[in-house]
Amino acid sequence: MKPPMRQGSPDDFQTPAKAILPLLPYLGKSWRIWECACGNGNLANGLREKGFDVVATDIIGGYDFLTYQPENFDCIVTNPPFKYKQQFLERCYQIRKPFALLLPLTTLETRKRQRLLEKYGVEIILFDRRINFETPNKVKNSAAWFATAWFTNWLNIGSQLNYARLEVE
Repeated sequence: MKPPMRQGSPDDFQTPAKAILPLLPYLGKSWRIWECACGNGNLANGLREKGFDVVATDIIGGYDFLTYQPENFDCIVTNPPFKYKQQFLERCYQIRKPFALLLPLTTLETRKRQRLLEKYGVEIILFDRRINFETPNKVKNSAAWFATAWFTNWLNIGSQLNYARLEVE
């Protein structure tokens, strides 16, 4: 079991709820969604506000995504800790349920990940701007220094690369 991520650590990037907007057309309204790295709950609360049933867990609360799984869920939607992106991808493919992971575009760079994506497939939703994450230093309205995208599979998006507009804040 990996040690819990400390709040305020370099991986403590809380995702604004609006990041789920490009996913909404592809999520089944009757699905129970597992937000497995929920942090402060922004994505889970955003999904609930859109009418979804959400199971929200986090390693800080004792639920390690790499070893724990709730009994009943239909889909995984989360922004995993940056340093565990490989492990989260592998686990999602192992579970074999629809998923959407918010990951940096550098996820495409390594041979190991490329082989994983090639073997199981991936559909990517690219944004027209960088997401403004809530960071430990609490800087407001500052875009991340890295680009992210929703890396998905089994959501039946229909094309491998998809482009989404994020509203201007």
